[in-house]
Amino acid sequence: MENGKRRTLEVRWHGRGGQGAKSASAILAEVLFEEGKHVQAFPEYGAERQGAPMRAFNRISDTPIRRRCSVENPNIVVIVDPTMVASSDPCEGCVPDAVYVVNTPEDAQALRSKMKLSPDARVLVVDATRITLEELGQNRPNAPLLGALSHLFTDVSAETIADHFTRKMKQLPVSVLEANRRAILRGREEAVLA
Repeated sequence: MENGKRRTLEVRWHGRGGQGAKSASAILAEVLFEEGKHVQAFPEYGAERQGAPMRAFNRISDTPIRRRCSVENPNIVVIVDPTMVASSDPCEGCVPDAVYVVNTPEDAQALRSKMKLSPDARVLVVDATRITLEELGQNRPNAPLLGALSHLFTDVSAETIADHFTRKMKQLPVSVLEANRRAILRGREEAVLA
């Protein structure tokens, strides 16, 4: 995403423990760091158990980042668990022209209306759950969401993210790495922006 006048781009992830939001946040930061950006990636947990709501955050900048607090006014919101559209307030504190990247089979325009977004906001939808069930046989939607996010960054491709994912997770079986690579690339291809 072009940073324009903004010095720091902020991302807030909404997910549940075990869905990979923390890992995806870290991978996004590492990929952008390799592209010369200054980055932060950190999680925020409530009840520390699998399935409990959690958030993760990124900051991305061309200059050193001094802030050390939660992201309160994100430019990008990634909703890993589609139930969190209604059960949490993912729009809280967002800048008016925020981009919402949502794991859902819903139509982007219908979701936009349901979320009551400002006219300047955009929605990028991808059925990441379906993709990972087809590719991995389990619900780990972080990989396709990373692919979808590549729509928003002019200096990072889904291929670059997939390559980094493969290097970072090299301890996994080759079949799992290949399935995640396909999931990342499909996330890019199947995402719809409204």
